[in-house]
Amino acid sequence: MDSLAATALPDLWDRLTGTQPDPDLWVVLATLVAALAVVVPHPVWRLARNAVTIAHEGGHGLVALLTGRQLTGIRLHSDTSGLTVSRGKPYGLGMILTAAAGYTAPSLLGLGGAALLAAGRITLLLWAATALLVAMLVMIRNAYGVLTVFLAGGAFLLVSWLAGPQVQAAFAYAVVWFLLLGGVRPPFELQGKRSRGGAGDSDADQLSRLTHVPAGLWLFLFHAVSLCSLIGGGRWLLEG
Repeated sequence: MDSLAATALPDLWDRLTGTQPDPDLWVVLATLVAALAVVVPHPVWRLARNAVTIAHEGGHGLVALLTGRQLTGIRLHSDTSGLTVSRGKPYGLGMILTAAAGYTAPSLLGLGGAALLAAGRITLLLWAATALLVAMLVMIRNAYGVLTVFLAGGAFLLVSWLAGPQVQAAFAYAVVWFLLLGGVRPPFELQGKRSRGGAGDSDADQLSRLTHVPAGLWLFLFHAVSLCSLIGGGRWLLEG
């Protein structure tokens, strides 16, 4: 048993830290088209947006922890809205960064994923995503949220353990394309709601109250991060 563990652990570590061959260009382009087919049509997007909400609320939660706030719980709802609750000072840099993390998280996660894929770290990407989803699952405080995060984590786990290299690569590229493209749409949706007089307590409005900077400038930041991430990440994926 000890000898089996002694050989299995190094093999596991080599698999995690090693590089995998880049997929053919047609796979990269096919996953791009698949991601567009999920993000652009509204009926499909209404369902797929749940995955963006996971990244959005996960971004709030992760930054809250990194800035020393106490994360008390995350809720995900069937209308694709979410709520992350943390304790700490209701002002200051930690609160500002936590509030700003939501709309930027999907795009920045996609950019980080594109960097890993460009470096050939497909397995590392899949396992890191699984670990983040498992950690997030612990903080979910409603049944729908548990279901959605469990299904997402289960999909990553199954692909990373059971699928072959080509399937893993296609799955990883599809996920990263989805995050990069899906991160662009929510700021535009928020802008549309605010133009109609809605979303008065959005992240942009909360940031405006915290910093005394107009909400429109925070919305501009969300747009800038998502579009720059798409351009930079997309270039890495296509050139990888």
